[in-house]
Amino acid sequence: MEIFQKKISIKSKPRGFNLITNEILQLIPEIKQFHTGLAHIMMQHTSAGITINENADPTVRQDFETYFNRLVPEDMSLYKHTAEGPDDMTSHIKSSILGSSVTIPVTNGNFNLGTWQGIYLCEHRNYSKTRNLVITIIGEKYA
Repeated sequence: MEIFQKKISIKSKPRGFNLITNEILQLIPEIKQFHTGLAHIMMQHTSAGITINENADPTVRQDFETYFNRLVPEDMSLYKHTAEGPDDMTSHIKSSILGSSVTIPVTNGNFNLGTWQGIYLCEHRNYSKTRNLVITIIGEKYA
């Protein structure tokens, strides 16, 4: 059993639900060394989330953004924590709903996702910044 860990930075993304599966894979070529295992991906921020969902139809991403904006409206009169603007507290709430990490099986040097699954960086800020992820892979390497 081997353990690999790496901190990676994902370039700034627009507000919304952004597919980052391929970007992560490009930044962790070490995954190719693992025959089987688990990859844990943890977002080191409180105003963005990470999730796995449909990766084929871009309207899914639009619908996610619409739904979360209705669920958690940017109405500053509803919140006390607004120091960074109307997207401040709402970003924290949305990231808590979605979560800050995902765990994915690794098989034959790649994420073992379903046919229509992809990893999303869920950017809730109106003006985003580079986001850091910690990737930990635990598994069996090729001999």
